[in-house]
Formats: sequence, structure tokens, C-alpha cells
Amino acid sequence: MLLDCKAKSSSTILEYFENNSFQEGEILELELFNADIQMIGYKAFIDLAQLFFMKMLTPFMKDENITVLRFYKLHKETSFHKAKQSCEKYGVESEFFKIDKTSQFSFLYHYKEALKFVNIKEKMRILNLGINKADEFVIIKEMLPCKEFEEKKFVGIDYSLSAIEYAKENFAYPNVEFITHDINTLDELDLGQFDLIISIGTLQSSSIDFNLMFMNLYQNYLQKGGAIILGFPNCRWIDGEMIYGAKAPNYKFSEMSLVLKDIHFCKKYLQQKKCRVVITGKDYLFLSARKIGENK
Repeated sequence: MLLDCKAKSSSTILEYFENNSFQEGEILELELFNADIQMIGYKAFIDLAQLFFMKMLTPFMKDENITVLRFYKLHKETSFHKAKQSCEKYGVESEFFKIDKTSQFSFLYHYKEALKFVNIKEKMRILNLGINKADEFVIIKEMLPCKEFEEKKFVGIDYSLSAIEYAKENFAYPNVEFITHDINTLDELDLGQFDLIISIGTLQSSSIDFNLMFMNLYQNYLQKGGAIILGFPNCRWIDGEMIYGAKAPNYKFSEMSLVLKDIHFCKKYLQQKKCRVVITGKDYLFLSARKIGENK
């Protein structure tokens, strides 16, 4: 479908998207003057695509004055969010496993900044809850000289057996241990305490009492002076695309109340424990905390 949007305002283009439905897999083309695109900006059109569960394809120039922007309507059912609830919802055969969030710059940049904030170079024992295929450990390894990486002890825990087996095979180092276990019964394991605890998009699971789990981690698994990085998804993965905005039950639009509620609880709790806390990110919101007085 080709739509003539030359000399049309942002409001007019938005209304067209709001008032029309598009078939999954359909490609919509918008014909615009180059000057209009420069004025509005490509970023605005990428945001427009995400609002309506689309992704932008490579645009092409029709002539020296006109460019055609192309939008692909995503298949909303092709998402790990729609998968049946089971221990292998996040396993190697799942839609979730196909996702590489570390390839997304909006995740990668803020995750690396969070690691810098908590002084990753100084942290010797690191625990990751919900490690899956070990993406977050891979980034840490890439950030550190080999000797510094080898001096640290890493423990990754996940409920998915196939994901843990994959991690063991593909991120096999003597200083890295992967464990298949339900983090609700973490106390069954003799883990000891850690300098850094990381959990990205795991503690918000409906099967976990978030507040109790968080306090247990801080009180029983974090070394005195240790640090925490928590990642709160503010996005959905649809047809392989990271779509901005947390989805709440009973709303068709993004609604962040539950995400902000959990972040507020953690921030207040950690500040009472004399921690410096920052909230960063976009598609994933990162809560990073270190003891007050610890320098970068």
C-alpha cells in the first residue's frame, strides 16, 4: 500500500495510522518530500512504527526530492509473551531464546553504563539470576581484559535446563558456573555472598513475590558494600522486534505503573541502606545501586 504524505503534517500522518488497520505482514509505503523528512526526523518515524507494532524497512529515494519510507506490520502472535507457561518458555526452542537484547543499542549502552557505575572491575563474585544463554556475562567479558575476567567468579542461575546447557557449552570458562534452579528456592543452594547481583527481566515474573525476593537477595546474598543491577523491561518482543512500552493487563496501550512501583520500592529500600541509586535506560529501565562513598 502506497500513501502520498507529501507536505502532510505529523498530525495528519498519525491520524492515518490511528484510523486504519493493517494486515500482519503487510508493507505500508509513505511517500514524502525529503525536506519534510529532514524537518520531522527519521527518529520520529521509527517511533511511529513502534506505536503501531511495525518496524521500518530500508527506505529508498524515488527521485532527488522524494523518499519512500517503508513500514512492515509485525505478527503480534509471534512473541514469547504468547508462549505457554512452562519451565521451557525461555528454553532453546522458544521464541525468547531467539532474542538477542544485547544487539540492541538502547539495551547495550545502558547495561554497560550500569556496569561502569557499580565498578565492575572491582567486583570479584558476580551472581546473575535469570542468566538464560549468558548474554549479560558475555558483555562483562568483552569489557574486561582477559586477566581481570579470569580473576572473577561468575554464577548464573536459570530455571530453563536447555538454556543452562547451552550456556555451559557456549560460555565455558573455569571461573563461570551455571546452575539450573528455581530462584524461588534459592536458599536450597549453598551460594554464599556476592559483590554484585544482576537480574534482568526476571524478578518481575508472576511466579515471584518481588518485594520478598529482592529483600532476601540484599540481606542474605549481597556482601557488605556490594552492588546491584536490576533490569525492568519497558518493552515487548514481537516478531523479533523490540517494541517500546510495558504492557499491562486490561490496557491496549503502554502502562508503566507496575514497573514504576517495583522501581520505587527498590530505590527507597536501597537508599535506606545508604546506597547511591540511579535509574537509567529506555526499553529496559536499569536500577543500579552502590554504597555511598564508593567512587567510579
